[in-house]
Amino acid sequence: MSGVDLDVPTGTPAAVPTPQPGDPRLARLSLNQKTVNRLGVAEATDLCVRHGFGAIGLWREPVAEIGTARAARLVRDAGLRVSSLCRGGFLTAADEAGRTAALDDNRRAIDEAAALGTDTLVLVVGGLPAGSRDLAGARQRVADALAVLVPVAADAGVRLALEPMHPMFCADRGVLSTMEQSLAVAAPYPASQVGVVVDTYHVWWDPAAYQQIARAAGRIASFQVCDWVVPLPADTLLGRGMMGDGTIDFRSFRRAVDAAGYDGDIEVEIFNADVWAADPDAVAATVARRYVTEVLD
Repeated sequence: MSGVDLDVPTGTPAAVPTPQPGDPRLARLSLNQKTVNRLGVAEATDLCVRHGFGAIGLWREPVAEIGTARAARLVRDAGLRVSSLCRGGFLTAADEAGRTAALDDNRRAIDEAAALGTDTLVLVVGGLPAGSRDLAGARQRVADALAVLVPVAADAGVRLALEPMHPMFCADRGVLSTMEQSLAVAAPYPASQVGVVVDTYHVWWDPAAYQQIARAAGRIASFQVCDWVVPLPADTLLGRGMMGDGTIDFRSFRRAVDAAGYDGDIEVEIFNADVWAADPDAVAATVARRYVTEVLD
């Protein structure tokens, strides 16, 4: 890249120089593929290499477009780690056919994670079935599905990572809204088999978040960062901002997960139409800068 480094999507000059490949501060930085949503696996992998990231978080749909074996080879040959695979889950169907289909899909996801060389399959557990108001029943079905899937995942060397989601997504995406709820569902299983995701976007608001992160010592399977920006867009799913553009204290969260013993990759996962439309190299450069200035000490 040449000229003045700019932040995206605003195009304002960057406050600090962009860390370059080989900078040890980037060793744990992972670019979740959703942050550069227009790129396939090959392009996203090349982007991570150009910007010196240590890992990439993959999504099943773009992996399926080129095949799991090719995706695994591309990442391996690039010298990157696969920090996680997104996503399994959606385990709350009330009918037998829906439950069977969900279990079959999650078995495939487990196989894909193992083939990609990651031990972390992120589970977005699912919301309420259409027309249902039985929240307790939906949560119980998540627990019931885990009882089936955990042995399958354990045999494959894959840990199922429960992702609590902000309460605004409870109805349609994630009936587990807090770390405390996710840890309760994970509790019957060894930490090596069922973990939790600490996603700052989803848990920053929770007054018990830091207490629950400490309680999660040994169970944190993934740490994801992006900011909470206001006002939220009409499509709240796309309301995630670049670190430093919103309200979240990332250093406090990073220190908390570090204190809980987590030393794995730190994924930047941003769902944002402006970020998706921006030049991917500019996005990656901004991610690296903001990671250094907002997440690290």
